[in-house]
Amino acid sequence: MKTIGLLGGMSWESSALYYRDINEGIKKSLGGLHSAKIAMYSVDFEPIEKLQHAGDWDGTAEILISAAKGIEAAGADFMLICTNTMHEVAPQIEKNIGIPILHIADATAEVIKEMGLKTVGLLGTAFTMERDFYKGRLTDKHSINVIIPDEKDRKIIHDVIYQELVLGIINDNSKAEYHRIINKLFDDGAEAVILGCTEIGMLVKQADTDVTVLDTTSIHSAKAVEKAIE
Repeated sequence: MKTIGLLGGMSWESSALYYRDINEGIKKSLGGLHSAKIAMYSVDFEPIEKLQHAGDWDGTAEILISAAKGIEAAGADFMLICTNTMHEVAPQIEKNIGIPILHIADATAEVIKEMGLKTVGLLGTAFTMERDFYKGRLTDKHSINVIIPDEKDRKIIHDVIYQELVLGIINDNSKAEYHRIINKLFDDGAEAVILGCTEIGMLVKQADTDVTVLDTTSIHSAKAVEKAIE
């Protein structure tokens, strides 16, 4: 079994889900008392969040490169960045380490293509919805059409993530707003909606909606399990 590197803490709420889901996946796959071999580095999210909103992506890259080197030194065979947004700096991290990164957008794209879908909606931070590192990768590398909410709804999605979900706060009004936005994306032609922030799965569950939702935390974790035991 390979050792999985986890670069977490963005936020620790979703990183805890990664740890749980990966260990449950290994247990289900191998049985007995098996659990995942994990090398985890959990960063302090406060300074990263400030750099994100200041547009200092090079500053965030410096922090994550240092953490990634620590993960590699700890013996990881490959690595996951346990956040969608910080895949913005995945190329910089990859240049500074010798182990591969299991990219969250590629993992999600594999599932989308397996389902035979062509057009998906995308929820996430404003950075993930608006910048090209994520939706551009889905379109250019995987030929998947991506729809995002309008500007007003993007702000709602973003604010709920940073003001509630990363703090572990689950608000029924926010849940209703997310479902409204998901339904609108479906009406606009999305065949499924990507929960493209690793905390959104805390708020939106498949059981609560008829629209197919793709939880990137669960998908990323499942692909890590596959790679660890392949």
